[in-house]
Amino acid sequence: MLKSQINRSHSLYNRIPIRKPFVSGDTTNHSSSSAYSPAILHQHTSTKKSNATRARPTSNVGSIKAITIPFLTKGTTVKGVITIQPTISSALDGVSVGGVVDVATDLLGLSFLLEIVSNDLDAKGNQKTVKAFAKYDALDFDISVYTYKCDFDVPDDFGEIGAVLVENEYSKKMFFKTIVLDNGVTFTCESWVHSKYDNPEKRIFFTDKSYLPSETPKALKSLREKDLESLRGNGQGERKSPERIYDYDVYNDLGAPDLSLSSARPVLGGDEHPYPRRCRTGRKMSSKDPLTETRTLTPFYVPADEDFSEIKTATFGARTLYSVLHGVVPILESVVTDKTEGFPLFTSIDKLYNEGVNVPPPDNGIISVLPRLIKGATDATNAVIKFETPETIDRDTFSWFRDEEFCRQMLAGLNPYSIQLVTEWPLTSKLDPEIYGPAESAITKEIVEEEIKGFMTLDEALAQKKLFMLDYHDLLLPYVNKTRELKGSVLYGSKTLMFLTPGGTLKPLAIELTRPPSDGKPQWKHVYTPAMDATGAWLWKLAKAHVLSHDSGIHQLVSHWLRTHAVTEPYIIATNRQLSQMHPIRRLLLPHFRYTMQINSLARWLLVNADGIIESTFTPGKYCMQICSDAYDQLWRFDHEALPSDLISRGMAVEDPTAPHGVKLTIEDYPFANDGLLIYDAIKQWATSYVNHYYPQPSLVESDEELQAWLNEIRSVGHGDKKDEPWWPQLKTQQDLIGIVTTIMWVTSGHHSAVNFGQYDFAGYFPNRPTIARTKMPDEDPIDEEWQSFIKRPEDALLKCFPSQFQAIQVMSVLDVLSSHSVDEEYIGGNIEAAWEAEPAIKAAFEEFRGRLNELEAIIDSRNTDPSLKNRTGAGLVPYQLLKPYSEDGVTGRGVPNSISI
Repeated sequence: MLKSQINRSHSLYNRIPIRKPFVSGDTTNHSSSSAYSPAILHQHTSTKKSNATRARPTSNVGSIKAITIPFLTKGTTVKGVITIQPTISSALDGVSVGGVVDVATDLLGLSFLLEIVSNDLDAKGNQKTVKAFAKYDALDFDISVYTYKCDFDVPDDFGEIGAVLVENEYSKKMFFKTIVLDNGVTFTCESWVHSKYDNPEKRIFFTDKSYLPSETPKALKSLREKDLESLRGNGQGERKSPERIYDYDVYNDLGAPDLSLSSARPVLGGDEHPYPRRCRTGRKMSSKDPLTETRTLTPFYVPADEDFSEIKTATFGARTLYSVLHGVVPILESVVTDKTEGFPLFTSIDKLYNEGVNVPPPDNGIISVLPRLIKGATDATNAVIKFETPETIDRDTFSWFRDEEFCRQMLAGLNPYSIQLVTEWPLTSKLDPEIYGPAESAITKEIVEEEIKGFMTLDEALAQKKLFMLDYHDLLLPYVNKTRELKGSVLYGSKTLMFLTPGGTLKPLAIELTRPPSDGKPQWKHVYTPAMDATGAWLWKLAKAHVLSHDSGIHQLVSHWLRTHAVTEPYIIATNRQLSQMHPIRRLLLPHFRYTMQINSLARWLLVNADGIIESTFTPGKYCMQICSDAYDQLWRFDHEALPSDLISRGMAVEDPTAPHGVKLTIEDYPFANDGLLIYDAIKQWATSYVNHYYPQPSLVESDEELQAWLNEIRSVGHGDKKDEPWWPQLKTQQDLIGIVTTIMWVTSGHHSAVNFGQYDFAGYFPNRPTIARTKMPDEDPIDEEWQSFIKRPEDALLKCFPSQFQAIQVMSVLDVLSSHSVDEEYIGGNIEAAWEAEPAIKAAFEEFRGRLNELEAIIDSRNTDPSLKNRTGAGLVPYQLLKPYSEDGVTGRGVPNSISI
């Protein structure tokens, strides 16, 4: 019935219900919290089937395609079609969303004022423009957009169309997808257009043709500069939701001193605590701490084009994460009487997967949003939070107990970024021994040779590159005494030593745990080794639990949050401030930046904030983000973020021009590195073709003022605390540029996928990767009662060391969401961007890139069935699939999205 009416001319009665759904209802000063509402999610869910290679749709209305832009040589009427994306919240609100102004706008056919701009100036040096109003036309059910139409009366000598100015006559912002003219000109917008009542300045869009600054048509130069200027702001005032301002600030909004002085946190960013910068929001400062920005009850501001919560499907990561943090966690708090209570038995842990936890039935549709987690009401007063069994445990219930698996996961698990080659002996700390005690490790030559006897001597193992280590000693030791003052958390500095066996697998040799001097006590340091006797074996298991809690913290705070989320935000801000819409490098990087700022904003709001999930469930507690800052200060280097450089810096590879990827791996069967290098090389080849097309000569790179300003701003502002480091790359040649963009594209795709999408599979059963150690080792200054309790029931000691029930369930709930792909996930090499498709050479290069990625799927599958690769195949092992490019939706343990989308 409705379809038959679509193309009629509309009366007021017909228009209002159809027009209202795509009007955004956000008028707050922050990101729209209503867009995250589980009630909305419950009512609006996608009915489309998943497509593993589907990316962000950029197709045009009907059959209109982007073609070579022609010159207009005679007077003609050019017809335009505008497509508008409906918003979720407004679609449900229907006729209640709008107002009198919008009704009148529809009736008069004055929905948008468009002004096309010629690439050519007129004889007097002025811009040539033609204006037309667009009016509502129809709802296109096939591609779920609303269409508007307009006619431009274009004079004979107008020339090539290069830009369009848009004025939104409605009272609310609108999401423009495309503006397509019937002469083949396409403007791919994918952007919110503010109401003229919020901002009188018209929005500027350029065609899909890319230009370097020096190649910009004369008539468009001023528009190019004006558009960039509009995104920079002036660093003043509080940012509001319709705005698109990208500016920098320090992390001064993690603490909440106005709620409690115990919730105050230091500012991250600056000399004392170096850190990348975040997007400035301009909220007022705290009355208790003038250096801290106040917090809000609604999500923090992000520029309008970074907020996708109103137009993405119900499985969009930001919205499901919000549902867990804002819905599920409070439900758990309401039913837990003692948040410190641990699990009395291992069978109690199993019940989380077999029976679940009874909770009050949540309202607002959360059950529909999180079907994996909340199984529905058992009766009128109860629902069940029940977890899926992680694949690692589903395949081998006792895998977490084995030493071989403990080591294997350092190569093929959740944090493959920490293992390093041992190159010096003895192992020595760089910390001040006057403060932290003796610097030399207690792992002696005698201990090592006792463990590797029959294989080789220590000197031979060092020479043959057979010794490897997790070294969390110097990073964690300064926080050991501070953390121990917190209730229910025990920290050590740690070193874990491993040996590469002739079979290519790792064997653990020793774990050293260290406590610095405190309260008159000297440094305590002990080395644990795999033992044959019962007491030694249980002490070894407890030592492993402590190391795993350290590795879980470093994984989440450094390998994941810092090295992907946090360091990428300055790249996004600088790209929007310094690279024009029409700049080819902006168009290359844009798919790798989508959704990240919104996810980061949510993380600052509820994950990494004071008393948030991370502080509440990870060993360092309130010091988590300070450790993250220390890691940035001491360890992060842009030139080591490219995968080959990272591997070389850790001694896990050496340069070798004859090797397939230019590096030879120290451990040949290193699944993360093996697969990651395939992805990295494919990205680099794509970047090489792209850069060389737009920059055929090195001089074009060095003379590109936008490009130079972009890198300079990343270095001197976004990462300003490291601006004077000598390792920042130059930007003088095509190779320089290829290296920079390849690094950024790898970090946002392959690196993030490797440390994110396996979180539930590897850590969803928390004994495999506990996030916190709550008790000290039984042999650290033991009193007789504690020691006897350990001797009598060592299993109890391990359970008490693990996270509490409340901590475990919180972490498992969050990891389930973080590990999930949405239905409309945008995978690397998926759909082509419109601007790439408009340029034949770039389109061909992208198709080659896509083809290489498709080939990688088969290569990885083949590796996972090769019995000689013992770090990725074997009885009960989960195949290493984290870097397979594509996946279906849900928790799959594979798939590489373009961007940090969750």
